[in-house]
Amino acid sequence: MSTILIACGGTGGHLAPGIALAEVFVKEGHRCLLLVSQKTVDSALIRKYESLDFIAIPGQGFSGGIWQGLSALWSLYRSLRVVLRLIRQESPDLVFLLGGFLSAGPGLAARLGGIPVVLHEANSAPGRVTRWLAPLAERVYLPAGLSLENVASEKLRHPGYPVRQEIAAIPIACARASLRLDLETKLLVVIGGSQGARALNDWAEENFESLAESGISIFCVSGLQQAEAQKTTLQNRAGKLCSFTRVEFTDQMATVLSAADLVVSRAGAGSIAELAACRRPAVLIPYPYAADDHQTANALALEATGGGHMLAQSQLGLLAVKVKNLIFDIEALKQMQGALEKIDPTNTAKDIAQDLLTLTRARQTSKTKSGNET
Repeated sequence: MSTILIACGGTGGHLAPGIALAEVFVKEGHRCLLLVSQKTVDSALIRKYESLDFIAIPGQGFSGGIWQGLSALWSLYRSLRVVLRLIRQESPDLVFLLGGFLSAGPGLAARLGGIPVVLHEANSAPGRVTRWLAPLAERVYLPAGLSLENVASEKLRHPGYPVRQEIAAIPIACARASLRLDLETKLLVVIGGSQGARALNDWAEENFESLAESGISIFCVSGLQQAEAQKTTLQNRAGKLCSFTRVEFTDQMATVLSAADLVVSRAGAGSIAELAACRRPAVLIPYPYAADDHQTANALALEATGGGHMLAQSQLGLLAVKVKNLIFDIEALKQMQGALEKIDPTNTAKDIAQDLLTLTRARQTSKTKSGNET
Protein backbone atom coordinates (compact mmCIF):
# COMPACT_ATOMS: atom_id res chain seq x y z
CA MET A 1 0.00 0.00 0.00
CA SER A 2 1.24 3.49 -0.89
CA THR A 3 0.61 6.72 0.99
CA ILE A 4 0.20 9.80 -1.18
CA LEU A 5 -0.26 13.46 -0.30
CA ILE A 6 -2.26 15.38 -2.90
CA ALA A 7 -1.98 19.18 -2.68
CA CYS A 8 -5.04 20.66 -4.33
CA GLY A 9 -7.65 23.29 -3.57
CA GLY A 10 -8.01 27.03 -3.70
CA THR A 11 -10.31 26.74 -6.71
CA GLY A 12 -12.59 24.00 -7.95
CA GLY A 13 -10.28 23.58 -10.94
CA HIS A 14 -7.46 22.49 -8.64
CA LEU A 15 -9.54 20.62 -6.07
CA ALA A 16 -11.72 18.49 -8.37
CA PRO A 17 -8.82 16.64 -10.07
CA GLY A 18 -7.29 15.93 -6.67
CA ILE A 19 -10.55 14.30 -5.63
CA ALA A 20 -10.64 12.37 -8.92
CA LEU A 21 -7.18 10.92 -8.30
CA ALA A 22 -7.90 10.14 -4.66
CA GLU A 23 -11.02 8.21 -5.70
CA VAL A 24 -8.87 5.95 -7.88
CA PHE A 25 -6.10 5.45 -5.30
CA VAL A 26 -8.50 4.67 -2.45
CA LYS A 27 -10.46 2.24 -4.61
CA GLU A 28 -7.21 0.35 -5.29
CA GLY A 29 -6.38 0.14 -1.59
CA HIS A 30 -3.94 3.02 -1.20
CA ARG A 31 -4.02 5.83 1.35
CA CYS A 32 -4.52 9.45 0.28
CA LEU A 33 -4.44 12.70 2.21
CA LEU A 34 -5.78 15.69 0.31
CA LEU A 35 -4.31 19.04 1.30
CA VAL A 36 -6.89 21.75 0.62
CA SER A 37 -7.14 25.46 1.26
CA GLN A 38 -9.13 27.17 4.00
CA LYS A 39 -11.39 28.91 1.47
CA THR A 40 -15.17 28.56 1.50
CA VAL A 41 -15.23 27.06 -1.99
CA ASP A 42 -13.12 24.13 -0.80
CA SER A 43 -15.25 23.39 2.25
CA ALA A 44 -18.39 23.51 0.07
CA LEU A 45 -17.04 21.11 -2.54
CA ILE A 46 -15.52 18.52 -0.21
CA ARG A 47 -18.66 18.17 1.93
CA LYS A 48 -20.06 15.28 -0.09
CA TYR A 49 -16.82 13.23 -0.13
CA GLU A 50 -16.99 11.80 3.37
CA SER A 51 -14.92 8.73 2.47
CA LEU A 52 -11.85 10.86 1.63
CA ASP A 53 -9.40 12.46 4.07
CA PHE A 54 -8.94 16.24 3.77
CA ILE A 55 -6.58 18.50 5.69
CA ALA A 56 -6.93 22.29 5.38
CA ILE A 57 -3.56 24.06 5.27
CA PRO A 58 -2.49 27.72 4.99
CA GLY A 59 -1.95 29.15 1.53
CA GLN A 60 -2.23 32.45 -0.30
CA GLY A 61 -1.49 33.71 -3.80
CA PHE A 62 1.47 35.96 -4.53
CA SER A 63 -0.43 38.58 -6.50
CA GLY A 64 -0.86 42.16 -5.29
CA GLY A 65 1.41 44.75 -3.69
CA ILE A 66 4.14 44.55 -1.10
CA TRP A 67 1.84 43.84 1.85
CA GLN A 68 0.07 41.08 -0.03
CA GLY A 69 3.47 39.67 -0.95
CA LEU A 70 4.62 39.67 2.67
CA SER A 71 1.37 38.06 3.73
CA ALA A 72 1.84 35.38 1.07
CA LEU A 73 5.38 34.66 2.30
CA TRP A 74 4.14 34.31 5.86
CA SER A 75 1.41 31.97 4.66
CA LEU A 76 4.02 29.95 2.72
CA TYR A 77 6.15 29.61 5.87
CA ARG A 78 3.13 28.40 7.87
CA SER A 79 2.23 25.93 5.12
CA LEU A 80 5.79 24.64 5.02
CA ARG A 81 5.77 23.93 8.75
CA VAL A 82 2.41 22.16 8.65
CA VAL A 83 3.37 19.92 5.73
CA LEU A 84 6.82 19.09 7.08
CA ARG A 85 5.17 17.91 10.30
CA LEU A 86 2.68 15.88 8.26
CA ILE A 87 5.50 14.29 6.24
CA ARG A 88 7.25 13.22 9.44
CA GLN A 89 4.02 11.71 10.75
CA GLU A 90 2.83 9.96 7.60
CA SER A 91 6.06 9.13 5.68
CA PRO A 92 4.35 9.47 2.27
CA ASP A 93 5.75 7.78 -0.81
CA LEU A 94 4.86 10.71 -3.04
CA VAL A 95 3.60 14.31 -2.95
CA PHE A 96 1.37 15.18 -5.90
CA LEU A 97 0.89 18.88 -6.68
CA LEU A 98 -1.99 20.23 -8.75
CA GLY A 99 -0.64 23.74 -9.20
CA GLY A 100 -1.87 27.04 -7.86
CA PHE A 101 -0.77 28.83 -4.71
CA LEU A 102 -1.49 25.85 -2.45
CA SER A 103 1.22 23.74 -4.12
CA ALA A 104 4.12 25.97 -3.10
CA GLY A 105 4.40 24.93 0.57
CA PRO A 106 3.88 21.17 0.03
CA GLY A 107 6.28 21.19 -2.92
CA LEU A 108 9.10 22.76 -0.90
CA ALA A 109 8.32 20.60 2.14
CA ALA A 110 8.50 17.44 0.04
CA ARG A 111 11.92 18.34 -1.30
CA LEU A 112 13.20 19.20 2.18
CA GLY A 113 11.78 15.91 3.46
CA GLY A 114 13.30 13.85 0.64
CA ILE A 115 9.92 12.85 -0.81
CA PRO A 116 9.45 12.63 -4.61
CA VAL A 117 7.38 15.44 -6.13
CA VAL A 118 5.02 15.06 -9.07
CA LEU A 119 3.33 18.08 -10.66
CA HIS A 120 0.19 18.42 -12.76
CA GLU A 121 -0.51 21.59 -14.77
CA ALA A 122 -3.97 21.73 -16.32
CA ASN A 123 -3.80 25.05 -18.12
CA SER A 124 -2.46 25.69 -21.60
CA ALA A 125 -0.36 28.52 -20.14
CA PRO A 126 1.57 27.02 -17.16
CA GLY A 127 1.25 29.05 -13.98
CA ARG A 128 3.93 30.67 -11.86
CA VAL A 129 4.04 27.96 -9.18
CA THR A 130 4.28 25.28 -11.88
CA ARG A 131 7.24 27.05 -13.46
CA TRP A 132 8.94 27.39 -10.08
CA LEU A 133 8.47 23.81 -8.94
CA ALA A 134 8.74 21.89 -12.22
CA PRO A 135 12.57 21.51 -12.10
CA LEU A 136 12.20 19.80 -8.68
CA ALA A 137 9.66 17.24 -9.88
CA GLU A 138 10.19 13.58 -10.78
CA ARG A 139 7.30 13.81 -13.23
CA VAL A 140 5.41 16.73 -14.79
CA TYR A 141 2.00 16.32 -16.43
CA LEU A 142 1.17 18.98 -19.03
CA PRO A 143 -1.58 19.56 -21.61
CA ALA A 144 -0.91 18.00 -25.00
CA GLY A 145 1.70 19.80 -27.07
CA LEU A 146 3.24 21.75 -24.16
CA SER A 147 6.74 21.53 -22.74
CA LEU A 148 8.86 23.43 -20.23
CA GLU A 149 12.35 24.52 -21.16
CA ASN A 150 13.84 23.63 -17.75
CA VAL A 151 12.30 20.12 -17.59
CA ALA A 152 13.80 17.12 -19.39
CA SER A 153 11.47 15.56 -21.96
CA GLU A 154 11.64 12.11 -20.31
CA LYS A 155 9.96 13.59 -17.22
CA LEU A 156 6.99 14.93 -19.17
CA ARG A 157 3.65 13.23 -19.69
CA HIS A 158 0.48 14.51 -21.43
CA PRO A 159 -2.46 12.54 -20.02
CA GLY A 160 -5.05 15.33 -19.76
CA TYR A 161 -7.24 16.54 -16.89
CA PRO A 162 -8.56 14.05 -14.28
CA VAL A 163 -12.33 14.28 -13.76
CA ARG A 164 -14.30 12.84 -10.86
CA GLN A 165 -16.14 9.54 -11.37
CA GLU A 166 -19.51 11.27 -11.17
CA ILE A 167 -18.77 13.63 -14.08
CA ALA A 168 -20.43 11.92 -17.02
CA ALA A 169 -23.33 12.66 -19.32
CA ILE A 170 -26.80 11.52 -18.32
CA PRO A 171 -29.96 11.68 -20.48
CA ILE A 172 -31.15 15.25 -20.84
CA ALA A 173 -34.68 14.42 -19.67
CA CYS A 174 -33.37 12.74 -16.52
CA ALA A 175 -31.09 15.68 -15.79
CA ARG A 176 -33.90 18.21 -16.12
CA ALA A 177 -36.21 16.11 -13.99
CA SER A 178 -33.54 15.93 -11.28
CA LEU A 179 -33.26 19.73 -11.33
CA ARG A 180 -37.07 20.06 -11.36
CA LEU A 181 -37.01 21.83 -14.69
CA ASP A 182 -40.21 21.15 -16.62
CA LEU A 183 -39.27 22.87 -19.87
CA GLU A 184 -40.73 23.20 -23.33
CA THR A 185 -37.84 25.43 -24.38
CA LYS A 186 -34.13 25.19 -25.02
CA LEU A 187 -31.94 25.51 -21.92
CA LEU A 188 -28.84 27.66 -21.63
CA VAL A 189 -26.62 26.90 -18.63
CA VAL A 190 -24.39 29.76 -17.45
CA ILE A 191 -21.43 28.92 -15.20
CA GLY A 192 -18.75 31.25 -13.90
CA GLY A 193 -16.43 28.60 -12.51
CA SER A 194 -16.12 27.58 -8.86
CA GLN A 195 -15.76 31.19 -7.70
CA GLY A 196 -18.46 32.64 -9.93
CA ALA A 197 -18.32 35.41 -12.51
CA ARG A 198 -20.25 38.61 -11.87
CA ALA A 199 -20.07 39.63 -15.52
CA LEU A 200 -21.75 36.38 -16.63
CA ASN A 201 -24.30 36.52 -13.81
CA ASP A 202 -25.29 40.06 -14.80
CA TRP A 203 -25.42 39.12 -18.48
CA ALA A 204 -27.74 36.18 -17.77
CA GLU A 205 -30.16 38.28 -15.75
CA GLU A 206 -30.15 41.21 -18.17
CA ASN A 207 -30.72 39.03 -21.25
CA PHE A 208 -33.29 36.61 -19.88
CA GLU A 209 -36.35 38.36 -21.37
CA SER A 210 -34.72 38.65 -24.79
CA LEU A 211 -33.65 35.00 -24.79
CA ALA A 212 -37.05 33.90 -23.50
CA GLU A 213 -38.74 35.52 -26.49
CA SER A 214 -36.64 33.20 -28.64
CA GLY A 215 -37.69 30.18 -26.55
CA ILE A 216 -34.61 29.87 -24.32
CA SER A 217 -34.61 29.30 -20.55
CA ILE A 218 -31.57 29.93 -18.33
CA PHE A 219 -30.02 27.99 -15.45
CA CYS A 220 -27.22 30.06 -13.85
CA VAL A 221 -24.71 28.87 -11.24
CA SER A 222 -23.64 32.22 -9.80
CA GLY A 223 -20.91 31.21 -7.36
CA LEU A 224 -20.95 31.51 -3.59
CA GLN A 225 -21.86 35.00 -2.31
CA GLN A 226 -22.07 36.34 -5.87
CA ALA A 227 -25.86 36.54 -6.23
CA GLU A 228 -28.92 35.26 -4.41
CA ALA A 229 -30.79 32.15 -5.50
CA GLN A 230 -33.76 32.97 -7.71
CA LYS A 231 -36.50 31.30 -9.74
CA THR A 232 -38.52 33.33 -12.27
CA THR A 233 -40.87 32.25 -15.03
CA LEU A 234 -42.52 34.14 -17.85
CA GLN A 235 -44.62 33.29 -20.86
CA ASN A 236 -43.26 34.57 -24.16
CA ARG A 237 -45.36 35.86 -27.01
CA ALA A 238 -45.46 32.40 -28.59
CA GLY A 239 -47.11 31.09 -25.42
CA LYS A 240 -44.10 29.11 -24.21
CA LEU A 241 -43.26 29.16 -20.51
CA CYS A 242 -39.60 30.08 -19.95
CA SER A 243 -37.70 30.00 -16.67
CA PHE A 244 -34.72 31.77 -15.14
CA THR A 245 -33.15 29.72 -12.35
CA ARG A 246 -30.13 30.87 -10.35
CA VAL A 247 -28.32 28.90 -7.66
CA GLU A 248 -25.20 29.93 -5.77
CA PHE A 249 -23.52 26.52 -5.79
CA THR A 250 -24.12 22.98 -6.97
CA ASP A 251 -22.37 19.72 -6.19
CA GLN A 252 -24.29 18.08 -9.06
CA MET A 253 -22.35 19.57 -11.95
CA ALA A 254 -22.79 16.58 -14.25
CA THR A 255 -26.57 16.90 -13.87
CA VAL A 256 -26.51 20.63 -14.55
CA LEU A 257 -24.35 20.27 -17.65
CA SER A 258 -26.33 17.30 -18.95
CA ALA A 259 -29.53 19.36 -18.72
CA ALA A 260 -28.16 21.99 -21.11
CA ASP A 261 -28.57 22.44 -24.84
CA LEU A 262 -25.70 24.94 -24.71
CA VAL A 263 -23.39 26.26 -22.00
CA VAL A 264 -21.83 29.67 -21.45
CA SER A 265 -18.81 29.24 -19.20
CA ARG A 266 -15.50 30.62 -18.05
CA ALA A 267 -12.54 28.78 -19.55
CA GLY A 268 -10.82 27.15 -16.60
CA ALA A 269 -9.23 23.81 -17.42
CA GLY A 270 -11.59 22.02 -15.05
CA SER A 271 -14.68 23.56 -16.61
CA ILE A 272 -13.52 22.54 -20.08
CA ALA A 273 -12.75 18.97 -18.98
CA GLU A 274 -16.20 18.62 -17.42
CA LEU A 275 -17.82 20.00 -20.58
CA ALA A 276 -15.93 17.38 -22.57
CA ALA A 277 -16.89 14.57 -20.19
CA CYS A 278 -20.57 15.55 -20.44
CA ARG A 279 -20.36 16.29 -24.20
CA ARG A 280 -21.83 19.77 -23.81
CA PRO A 281 -21.07 22.42 -26.46
CA ALA A 282 -20.13 25.79 -25.02
CA VAL A 283 -19.33 29.39 -25.66
CA LEU A 284 -16.30 30.15 -23.50
CA ILE A 285 -15.78 33.61 -21.99
CA PRO A 286 -12.22 33.65 -20.56
CA TYR A 287 -11.69 35.58 -17.35
CA PRO A 288 -9.64 38.51 -18.66
CA TYR A 289 -7.55 38.93 -15.49
CA ALA A 290 -6.51 35.28 -15.05
CA ALA A 291 -2.81 34.80 -14.31
CA ASP A 292 -0.79 34.67 -17.54
CA ASP A 293 -4.14 34.95 -19.38
CA HIS A 294 -4.32 31.15 -19.14
CA GLN A 295 -8.08 31.01 -19.68
CA THR A 296 -7.73 32.57 -23.12
CA ALA A 297 -5.09 29.96 -23.96
CA ASN A 298 -7.44 27.22 -22.73
CA ALA A 299 -10.37 28.56 -24.77
CA LEU A 300 -8.31 28.88 -27.93
CA ALA A 301 -7.07 25.31 -27.51
CA LEU A 302 -10.64 23.99 -27.25
CA GLU A 303 -11.84 26.14 -30.13
CA ALA A 304 -9.06 24.70 -32.29
CA THR A 305 -10.50 21.20 -31.74
CA GLY A 306 -13.98 22.33 -32.80
CA GLY A 307 -15.41 21.57 -29.35
CA GLY A 308 -16.37 25.12 -28.43
CA HIS A 309 -16.43 28.79 -29.35
CA MET A 310 -14.57 31.61 -27.64
CA LEU A 311 -15.81 35.14 -27.06
CA ALA A 312 -13.85 37.79 -25.15
CA GLN A 313 -15.55 39.38 -22.16
CA SER A 314 -15.26 42.73 -23.95
CA GLN A 315 -17.58 41.24 -26.61
CA LEU A 316 -20.40 40.24 -24.25
CA GLY A 317 -22.72 42.50 -26.23
CA LEU A 318 -22.53 39.91 -29.03
CA LEU A 319 -23.21 36.89 -26.83
CA ALA A 320 -27.02 36.90 -26.92
CA VAL A 321 -27.10 36.80 -30.73
CA LYS A 322 -24.43 34.07 -30.77
CA VAL A 323 -26.43 31.98 -28.29
CA LYS A 324 -29.68 32.39 -30.23
CA ASN A 325 -28.00 31.32 -33.47
CA LEU A 326 -26.07 28.39 -32.03
CA ILE A 327 -28.57 26.82 -29.64
CA PHE A 328 -31.03 26.07 -32.49
CA ASP A 329 -28.34 24.86 -34.90
CA ILE A 330 -28.64 21.11 -34.32
CA GLU A 331 -25.95 20.18 -36.85
CA ALA A 332 -23.39 22.59 -35.37
CA LEU A 333 -24.08 21.29 -31.85
CA LYS A 334 -23.64 17.68 -32.99
CA GLN A 335 -20.30 18.52 -34.60
CA MET A 336 -19.12 20.16 -31.37
CA GLN A 337 -20.22 17.12 -29.36
CA GLY A 338 -18.25 14.88 -31.70
CA ALA A 339 -15.15 16.99 -31.14
CA LEU A 340 -15.65 16.84 -27.36
CA GLU A 341 -15.92 13.06 -27.50
CA LYS A 342 -12.43 12.87 -28.99
CA ILE A 343 -10.94 14.65 -25.98
CA ASP A 344 -12.97 12.67 -23.42
CA PRO A 345 -11.04 12.80 -20.10
CA THR A 346 -12.94 9.94 -18.43
CA ASN A 347 -9.92 7.61 -18.06
CA THR A 348 -7.34 10.28 -17.27
CA ALA A 349 -7.40 9.79 -13.49
CA LYS A 350 -6.80 6.04 -13.87
CA ASP A 351 -3.94 6.61 -16.34
CA ILE A 352 -2.21 9.09 -14.03
CA ALA A 353 -2.74 6.85 -11.00
CA GLN A 354 -1.12 3.88 -12.73
CA ASP A 355 1.85 6.02 -13.76
CA LEU A 356 2.26 7.36 -10.23
CA LEU A 357 2.16 3.89 -8.74
CA THR A 358 5.20 2.94 -10.83
CA LEU A 359 7.05 5.74 -9.03
CA THR A 360 5.86 4.71 -5.57
CA ARG A 361 6.77 1.06 -6.19
CA ALA A 362 10.24 2.12 -7.31
CA ARG A 363 10.64 4.18 -4.14
CA GLN A 364 9.42 1.36 -1.91
CA THR A 365 11.83 -1.09 -3.60
CA SER A 366 14.72 1.34 -3.11
CA LYS A 367 13.85 1.78 0.57
CA THR A 368 13.67 -2.01 1.05
CA LYS A 369 17.08 -2.51 -0.57
CA SER A 370 18.61 0.23 1.56
CA GLY A 371 17.15 -1.37 4.68
CA ASN A 372 18.55 -4.80 3.75
CA GLU A 373 22.01 -3.40 3.06
CA THR A 374 22.16 -1.83 6.49
